[in-house]
Amino acid sequence: MKVSFTIDGKPQGKGRPRLSYGRIKTPDQTVMYENYIKLLYRSSIKTYFEGPIKLIIKAYYPIAKSDSKKKKEQKLNGDIRPYNIKLDIDNVVKVICDALNEIAYKDDTQIVELGTSKYFSDKPRVEVTIESI
Repeated sequence: MKVSFTIDGKPQGKGRPRLSYGRIKTPDQTVMYENYIKLLYRSSIKTYFEGPIKLIIKAYYPIAKSDSKKKKEQKLNGDIRPYNIKLDIDNVVKVICDALNEIAYKDDTQIVELGTSKYFSDKPRVEVTIESI
């Protein structure tokens, strides 16, 4: 079985939990993004995976408006990839895997294969594919 869905908007990573008044608190932006992912999955797919799975994540980052036409074309063609963007790909993976816990699968320990990549696009988004192995 194989399912795919798209998270529209600029890719976001898992925020670092903060200690406040003796409690550990996940940043509100991270909680909202995780809830958005859960809502997308529940409303469009509803498939629950049991056993080992493969997860493929493609993150598409926005192109700066100040880029020249030539540079924009190179980014859209994949000649220039987003290697110097502050957001680490592992944080994007973490927020998606955590959001899908008990929604798409029991626990993210079921993920035995993981493929990730970063690109530029006029339409920022994250494309997620989950496949049974």
